[in-house]
Amino acid sequence: MQLPHNLACVSQSALELLYEHDAIGLWPEHRREQLNYIAGLSKFVVDSLHQDQNLQQQLPEMLEQPSRHQEYRARLGKCLADCADEAQGHRILRQFRRREMVYIAWRDFMGSWTLEQSFEHLSQLAEAMLFETYQWQYGECCKLWGTPCNSSGEAQPMLIIGMGKLGGGELNFSSDIDLIFTYPENGDTQGATRSLSNAQFFTRLAQRIIKALDQQTFDGFCYRVDMRLRPFGESGPLVMSYAALEDYYQEQGRDWERYAMIKGRVMGSEMYSEYKALRQMLRPFVFRRYIDFSAIQSLRRMKSMISSEVRRRGFKNNIKLGAGGIREIEFVAQVFQLIRGGREPSLRQRGLLKTLSAIETLELLTTEEVSSLRHAYHFLRRLENLLQAMSDQQTQILPDNEQEQLQLSIAMGYKDWSSLLKETQLHMHKVHQVFSNLIGDDEEDSLDVDKHYHELWDMVAKPDVIEGILAQDIASEHWAEMAQTIIGFKRDLANKTLGPRGRQVLNRLMPKVFGAIFAHRDAKYGLPRVLHLLQRIVTRTTYLELLDEYPAALTQLVRLCTESPMVSEQLGRYPILLDELIDPQHLYNPVPLESYRSELRDYLARIPEDDMEQQMEALRQFKQICSLRIAAADIAGVLPVMKVSDHLTYLAEAIVDSVVNQAWMQVVEKYGEPAHLKDREGRGFAVIGYGKVGGWELGYNSDLDLVFIHDCPVDSYTDGKKELDGRQFYLRLTQRIIHIFSTRTASGILYDVDTRLRPSGASGLLVTTTEAFDEYQRNDAWTWEHQALVRARMIYGDSALEKAFSRTRHHVLSQAREESLLKKEVVEMREKMRNHFGGKKAGRFLLKQDPGGITDVEFLTQYLVLRFSHDNPKLTRWSDNVRILESMIAQGVMEEAPAMALTHAYTTMRNHIHHRNLLNLEADVAEEKLLKERELVKTLWHEWLE
Repeated sequence: MQLPHNLACVSQSALELLYEHDAIGLWPEHRREQLNYIAGLSKFVVDSLHQDQNLQQQLPEMLEQPSRHQEYRARLGKCLADCADEAQGHRILRQFRRREMVYIAWRDFMGSWTLEQSFEHLSQLAEAMLFETYQWQYGECCKLWGTPCNSSGEAQPMLIIGMGKLGGGELNFSSDIDLIFTYPENGDTQGATRSLSNAQFFTRLAQRIIKALDQQTFDGFCYRVDMRLRPFGESGPLVMSYAALEDYYQEQGRDWERYAMIKGRVMGSEMYSEYKALRQMLRPFVFRRYIDFSAIQSLRRMKSMISSEVRRRGFKNNIKLGAGGIREIEFVAQVFQLIRGGREPSLRQRGLLKTLSAIETLELLTTEEVSSLRHAYHFLRRLENLLQAMSDQQTQILPDNEQEQLQLSIAMGYKDWSSLLKETQLHMHKVHQVFSNLIGDDEEDSLDVDKHYHELWDMVAKPDVIEGILAQDIASEHWAEMAQTIIGFKRDLANKTLGPRGRQVLNRLMPKVFGAIFAHRDAKYGLPRVLHLLQRIVTRTTYLELLDEYPAALTQLVRLCTESPMVSEQLGRYPILLDELIDPQHLYNPVPLESYRSELRDYLARIPEDDMEQQMEALRQFKQICSLRIAAADIAGVLPVMKVSDHLTYLAEAIVDSVVNQAWMQVVEKYGEPAHLKDREGRGFAVIGYGKVGGWELGYNSDLDLVFIHDCPVDSYTDGKKELDGRQFYLRLTQRIIHIFSTRTASGILYDVDTRLRPSGASGLLVTTTEAFDEYQRNDAWTWEHQALVRARMIYGDSALEKAFSRTRHHVLSQAREESLLKKEVVEMREKMRNHFGGKKAGRFLLKQDPGGITDVEFLTQYLVLRFSHDNPKLTRWSDNVRILESMIAQGVMEEAPAMALTHAYTTMRNHIHHRNLLNLEADVAEEKLLKERELVKTLWHEWLE
């Protein structure tokens, strides 16, 4: 028990403080010699003695006992029975643990017992503390809320299942304890004024137990309690009934949960009879009746994750996770337990050493291989315990500090660090050989990037691992944010009912999803959008299978979602659109402009004309499908901004045409047709499009500004069973049209329709005659209404009404106007509009409303039409700004250079709005953007209007 000189100095320095206490001086000489030795190796033992004077007095007597675990529960139970409050109970628990851990550490450092004895004491201590805390808190909770009972009035206990090394009886010195809480039957508490359900009672009890053991106090803590192995992980309920556990493991249990449940053991010997039913229930989940070679694939993935974790974290000196470490020995044993445990009862042992003996007996490995694993396990577990007992720290990484290296070497019985390291590496090399031979070495595959995506999905329970994969293997700059997104996605899945088939498909699909996302340069945007969409469709296994079976569809999904949250939301809201992703050739080729009407007719032909509900739903689906294709082509750069607007406008016109037809059928069925239509073609009805639809400039989120006109005479009536005044007929028709547009079905609304540009605005008739429209425009309309008329055209109607509308429009726009008054009214209206639509955003340029923006261009072109059409009537021909500006050049109103520059500025700003619509962003850009275009617009505005 001689220490090297530098460790002897460490010991002497530590003991100077201890020997100030009289109790140490009264120890037997051989114990003081042992203390001199241990004080040079373990800061934990020295600190504990210094902190606890009672321990100084008791330790020599404790050390005379060859074992103490038999008395743990009786002694701790008695102490807790006498405690007055929770704080005192917490103090008792922490002091009890510290004293017994000093005893265990002492024996470990002195090498005065076997590794199995150390395991037994560490495991029995944790079990005693856990179960006696349960007994104490169960009694306290019953006083507060009554005793939990089943429907027959029988008191219900809570079972605590110890997982991992605690369950296997092989706990290490500074281990976490992994737990699952459960209870036999649902019911309510009895015997208190306020009754709780059993689930509520046991949840509160479990919270108290965790707090009692895990909370840091002045006296430290007992154990870090890890509940992540419970069903649904961190997002699951803290406590579940037997029935809920059974449902979970039968329907949703994963392979790694089988792996974990092998070691599951109920705490407290008196609970074993209660546990029999639960154990019997879980056995088919853990141990298959047949030789389960299906487990090999999942085990390969687990092995792959271990190797990647080691590589990623640089765990060369980690005796648990490094190549050939403790984890690999455990893994070898559990491979055989999972594959053959259903047939071989001897493989159902919880303890690893017993399992190795069964493997040897069954000749599943050679005697030499089992011997290598057994010796390595003894060596590495003793090394782990001593490493942790030095400072009561949970670590498996060999120290890089020279003093700590020497302390560990001496504790292990080696004269120097190099000797210990050489022996450690030899054991780990032998383990890794067995490990690699069993399933195959994947060192060559470890560089395969696909593996990272499997790990991202499989390792969500370990945030640090996820962060490591994202930061190091995938090299993402946004690893922290992305890690939270992935973890949150999988946590939220716990609340979904997937079923075995859905979960199986999802496990196959998710690595492919991650691969597609991270192949994109803007993965930071794609990841949350794609996962949000998947969250919406995850319970619909058919859609998951579609994405799993059609790689092209998955690729298109990721691309579209990454580049457009608008598309992402649309797909999430209406998953039927996912079918459109299967054929990229089809997806990126929108319907030809001239074919929207015929395509829509064909799409609706499969639905009975009298099934109005399905007709309305089909209209919305057609719009969504076409909009998706337009957006896809826009994102791919196939369509320039002008063509995008053309497609959206032609689509809207086709839908208006179909809506009018549907509304017409419904109203005619009820009232018949107006009599004045008998000797003529058409319906005597027209829809005038204003604003963006009138100017062929619709965007993705545009509403429709519509005005409705007819040419029905005063004395016309309908010819149906229920006679109606002709003009009332057209009012009912218009109301029906608006109803079809605005009714919300499963696929949302069709378009927002704005009718406020009709004569007399919101106070005017919803539909008006051509004569009344003409008279109003000629005599009563304001200048701003004439401005609006510049961007108006008929998008549905008879040729007779089209002629009447065009005549009115041309006449009104061509009126002679007094220049100064026109300028004044246009400028005032522009200022009024700017004030109405809100103030300036700091540091941003509002593309529509700010000076130099799109609305200035629109007002300028409207002014020029109203100002110069009297002398240049051809200026009234077009209703869109680009062709109006072309007409200005042709008619000599503007020079070509400024007109073309204004067109460029206008289309550039519209392009920005389109793309910001795709990104669900507001129509603004940074203040420093588009300076040249804005200055040009302001210059021309000043030149013409100021």
